[in-house]
Amino acid sequence: MNFTAIEFEGNKRRGSRMLAAAGALLACTALTVPAMAQDAEEEEETGEIVVTGALGALPVQDVGSVFGFDKTLVETPRSASSISSEQMERFGITDIYDLMAQTPGTFTNSFFGVGGALDIRGTPGEVYFRGVRRLDNPGNYPTPIAAAERIDIVRGPASPIFGPSKTGGYMNFVPKSGRAQGGSYLSSPEGEVSVTTGSWEKMVLSANLRGPGSIGAQEFGYSLYAEVEDSGSYYRNMSTKQTILQGSFDTDITPDLRLEFGGMYQNYKGQQNGGWNRLTQDLVDNGTYITGSAQPIDMDGDGQLSQGEINAVIDGGLSIFGGFGCGNFSPFATAFTDECFTSTYPALALTDTGTTKLSRRNTLTGTDDRLDNRSTTLYADFIWEGPADLEIKNQMFYDSYENYNTNAYGFSQFHDSYVFENKLVVAKKLMTDMGTFSFQFSPSIRYTDFKHGEDFNYEYFHRVDLTTGYTPLSDRLLSLECDCNYTSYVSGNYTDYALAGLADFDFDFGLNITLGARYDWLDGESYYNIPKMESDPGYAGAKDKDGDWSWSASASYKLPFGLIPYVTAARQSVVIAGQGAELDPDNLVAGTWLSASKLYEGGVKGSWLGDTLYAAVSVYKQERTDYSSQSITVNQAVETKGLEAEFRYSPTDNLLLTGAYTRTKVFNLTGLNDGVLFSFFGIEDLVNVSDPTLYLGGQPIGLVPISSKAESRRAGIPTNLYSLTGTYKFDFGLALNAAASFVDSVYSGQSRAVKLPGYTLVDVGATYETGPWLFRVVVKNATNEDYFRANFTELFGSTIALPEKPRSYQASLVFKF
Repeated sequence: MNFTAIEFEGNKRRGSRMLAAAGALLACTALTVPAMAQDAEEEEETGEIVVTGALGALPVQDVGSVFGFDKTLVETPRSASSISSEQMERFGITDIYDLMAQTPGTFTNSFFGVGGALDIRGTPGEVYFRGVRRLDNPGNYPTPIAAAERIDIVRGPASPIFGPSKTGGYMNFVPKSGRAQGGSYLSSPEGEVSVTTGSWEKMVLSANLRGPGSIGAQEFGYSLYAEVEDSGSYYRNMSTKQTILQGSFDTDITPDLRLEFGGMYQNYKGQQNGGWNRLTQDLVDNGTYITGSAQPIDMDGDGQLSQGEINAVIDGGLSIFGGFGCGNFSPFATAFTDECFTSTYPALALTDTGTTKLSRRNTLTGTDDRLDNRSTTLYADFIWEGPADLEIKNQMFYDSYENYNTNAYGFSQFHDSYVFENKLVVAKKLMTDMGTFSFQFSPSIRYTDFKHGEDFNYEYFHRVDLTTGYTPLSDRLLSLECDCNYTSYVSGNYTDYALAGLADFDFDFGLNITLGARYDWLDGESYYNIPKMESDPGYAGAKDKDGDWSWSASASYKLPFGLIPYVTAARQSVVIAGQGAELDPDNLVAGTWLSASKLYEGGVKGSWLGDTLYAAVSVYKQERTDYSSQSITVNQAVETKGLEAEFRYSPTDNLLLTGAYTRTKVFNLTGLNDGVLFSFFGIEDLVNVSDPTLYLGGQPIGLVPISSKAESRRAGIPTNLYSLTGTYKFDFGLALNAAASFVDSVYSGQSRAVKLPGYTLVDVGATYETGPWLFRVVVKNATNEDYFRANFTELFGSTIALPEKPRSYQASLVFKF
C-alpha cells in the first residue's frame, strides 16, 4: 500500500497558522450586507415569549434529534439531554469527558486517551451530525466540541427514522447555523475571535462569524467557524496540532423551497495514550512501579523489534496463551507459575529490576507515535414546505476519514473510509378537533466504503520501562512502518436500502403516542489483501445480504402539576462494524454482521415554575439480542440496567443550577453466554507467580472465567455517579461557575484484579464581560485529585490504566463584534 495518500503536511509555525486562519475567516465579512429580514421586532409582534433561562440550558425548544418530530425534550418520551454552546463556553467544556458533569448516563472509559465518542449507558456510543450518523469514531480523533451550536445526547438506540444504531445511544452534533432561532436570517453580522491558553503550553485560536449575505439578488444566511490548535500535553511525548474549519449556509430558493448546506473539515495530529503499564494495586494506590529492562531481541541492530526477530526467540511470539507450553493444560491465569516461566520462557524475564515511584506524566506514548486523522463532513438539505403542513426534505450527507495510527508498544492501524447517505423525508401534519397528528415516511440509501489495516498480534505493553522510555529493547517495528505483516487488511463496502415510517398522535386531552417502524436491506462485501498480511486466512473474503426490522412505540400523558409519565419499547437493528467502519469477513461468512438491540424504558418528566425548573427520571433495561456477534472494540453484546435523573433550574438569566444522578450496571452477554472472555493477563491476575519480572518482557494471555452474571459485569463503569453544576452572572459582568462529579470506585478489567479508587472531580471558573471583551478562566480538577480511567476493559484492563491529569487551568480572551 502507498501511504503517501494518507500522510499529512508538515507543521507550520504556530503564529502564521493561527493568524492565517483568523484572517481568512474575518475576511468573510465582505459577504455581509445590511439587514435582509425582520428580526426581533417581528418576534415582539407575535407576542410569544420563549423562556430559555441562563445559557439557553432549559429544554423548552423544539429538537428533532430523538424521533425526528419537533418536540421539546420535556415532551419527548425518551431519556435525552441538550448542552448549549453557552454552557460549553461558560464551563470550559473542551472534550467529551467534560460532558459527564452536565448530563446523566455518559461516563466514558479511556479509549487510549482519545475522546472520540461517548460511552452512553456503559457501552460505546455513536456520533451524529445534524441527525445523520457519522462513521464510527471510538478513538480515531477527538470530536470537536467547540464547533457545535448544541449537542444532544440521546440515551438508548436511535429512532427508526435514523437507521441502524448501537445499543447505548448517541451524541448529535448540531453545527452553528446561519439563521436566527425564529427561522429568519440574522439582521446583521455577528461574531467573535478568541485566544485560549493554559497549562502545558495550551494554545488555541478560534473565530466565528455569522450573519446575512447575498449574491446578486439571492439572499442567504451563513455561519463560519475556524479553530487552530498547537498545544503541548501533561504527558510526555504528546502534543495536539489541529485545524477545524466549518461552514453552514442556508437560502430560500423560492418562498416554499429552502436549501441548507455546509460542512466541516478537521485535520488532527496527536497520539493515543495507553497509560501506565505493569499495573498493580500498589502502583494505583502508592505509585510504586516495577522497573527493569527486557532482554535484547533486535538482532539486525536497526533499533526495532521485527516480527521475525520476535518469532526467532519464541515461535508464535511473546504472547503466551495459558500454561500449555509448561505442561499446565489450562487457559486460565492460575496455570502460570514461577517454574513455568523460568524453565520454559526465560527470554521473558527482565534484567536490572527494582522499584521506584512513577511520575504520572510517564505513559506508554513513544517519541515517534502518531495519530493523524483527516476528516471531511458535507451535507445538503432541500426542504420544501407545501400547503396544509406538508413538508418534503431531501438530505444528502457525506463523511470520510483517513487515519494513521502507530504505537511503539506494538499496535498500528489505518483507515481510509467514507459514507454517503441520501434520505428523503415526507412529513405531514394534521390538525383536528381531537389533537395534532404528525406522520413521516422516509426511504433512504446509505453506502459505506472502507479500507482498513491493523497490526495487533505483537502488542507488548510491559517490555518498555516507563522510567526510561522506549529503546531498541522495546520499540516494535510496526506494520504501517514496513507496510507488511498486517494481522488483518480488508477493503470492501456495504449498502443499506431502507424504508421507515413514523406517526405521532398528540391528543388534546394529554395522551401522546409515537409509533415507528423501519426495514433495512443490506448488501455487504469485505475482502482480504492477503499479500500484505502476516498469515493467509484461508479464503479471499466474503459477501452477504441480510435484512432486519426495527420498531419503536412510546406513550406519554400530561398529568396535572406539570408531570409527564412515559413508557417506551423499541427494537433497533445494528451493523457490526469495526474501528474504521469495516466489516469483518468472518462475520459475513457466519451471517452475524447484522444484529439488533431491545430497549424498555419508563420515566417521568416535568417542567414547573413557568418553565424555569425541569426534572426527569427514567429507569431502563436494554440489551443486544445476538451474543455471538460483537466487535469487542466498539460494539459489545451487552445488557444494561440503570436509572438516570437530572434537574435544571434557571429562574433568571443570571442563575443556572443543574444536577444529575446515574446508576448503571452493564453485563457482557458474550462472556456470560460463553462462560469465558479472552483477555491479556496483568500482574495481579497471575496469583501463582511470586516474581512478575519473570514475564514482563512478554505478555501472558488466556481466558477469564465468567461463571455468574456478577462476573460478567463490564469493568470501568461506576455503579453510581452524581454531578452538580452551578453558575451565576452578576449584573456588572462577572460570572462564577463550578461543576462537581462524584464517581464510584471501579475495577480496571474484566478479571476484577485491580480496583481504581473513587474520586470527586471539581472544576471552577470565572468570566468577566465588559463591552465587546470577555475574559474567562477555568481551573480543572481544582482539588488536584489523583484519579484513573480504565482503558479497554475487556482486553487490557488488568494490564494498563490511564492516570488522569492533575490540576490545570485555561484562560481565554474573547472579542465579540
